[in-house]
Amino acid sequence: MAETAKRLPEVTDEQWGKVNKFNREITEEFLLESTELSPKTRVQYASALRIFFWWVYENCDDKSILEIKSRDFLKYQNFLVRRGLSSSGVRFKRASISSLNGYIMLYYEDLYPTFKNFITKKIPAPAHNEVHVKQPMNDEEWQLLLKTLEEREEWQKIAYLLFTYSAGCRRAESRQILKEVVDYEPTIKEKIVKNPDGTEETKKVIFYQTHTVRCKGKGDVGNVRKLKFSQEAMDAIKKWLEVRGEDDCPYVFIVHYQGQIKQVSEGTFNDWCRGEFSDIVGRRIHPHQLREKRATDMVLYENKDIKSAQALLGHKQSSTTEIYVIRDDTEDVEDAFI
Repeated sequence: MAETAKRLPEVTDEQWGKVNKFNREITEEFLLESTELSPKTRVQYASALRIFFWWVYENCDDKSILEIKSRDFLKYQNFLVRRGLSSSGVRFKRASISSLNGYIMLYYEDLYPTFKNFITKKIPAPAHNEVHVKQPMNDEEWQLLLKTLEEREEWQKIAYLLFTYSAGCRRAESRQILKEVVDYEPTIKEKIVKNPDGTEETKKVIFYQTHTVRCKGKGDVGNVRKLKFSQEAMDAIKKWLEVRGEDDCPYVFIVHYQGQIKQVSEGTFNDWCRGEFSDIVGRRIHPHQLREKRATDMVLYENKDIKSAQALLGHKQSSTTEIYVIRDDTEDVEDAFI
């Protein structure tokens, strides 16, 4: 397993104020006018561009973006790689700078007709690498985690795990869930299923549906949809809200901050996973593993079609869902020796 990269420090407002004026102004204009960026991506782009231009300030005589050459960017990319930044992290920073270059080329062609995107194919992006091995929780780890949290009466964390797993959703989607969902009526359907012996039987399917949630997508609106979740998740949410008692915060998942109850942040979910959940299971746990576990369980162990997992996770392409299904290819390799 690769070592965790040393995190790049955020550029302070004081540092940003020292950066080339044109670089600051064009960055801020780009972030304001690029309506296709989601709010989350806009914040991430702002951080990435500040880091880049602060590097330019320190290493390239604070030159204007109009004067930056491909060799300058190559030095910056190599700087990121040497720090141990993951390939996805380097690619994201690369994308933010390239997008800014594209903005200048498109909207300032009359003023800067000779300006070109200095990030070219001749400077290849780093090869993909896995900082951490993908390994969704197995059933023993999952049950140990839930049992331990129940013994500790960590009802909110249990509700988070069961809801997020059941809905197959992201951190940003879980944090949007409102308390009102406990008053929603279930959807009950009958479905004919085939048994392993070839016989058929009618089974009752019960699930709940949330209010509209903003999911991952471009622009301020993004993709909106209603998440589906199980009776077990609903029971866990009701248990948590019963223990929590009455308050004015409309969200299911909350934190206490300076005497107030506020909607939880995505970072809090990260902290739960990196801290308590990882300690219980005995290895690194991350929120995204819940989506991977849900997809893997559906396709490999429940024999559901990949299209069903795709619909639950909200992917546009089933090929994306396939990435979430973590397969053990040991048996496939062994077949070569039979």
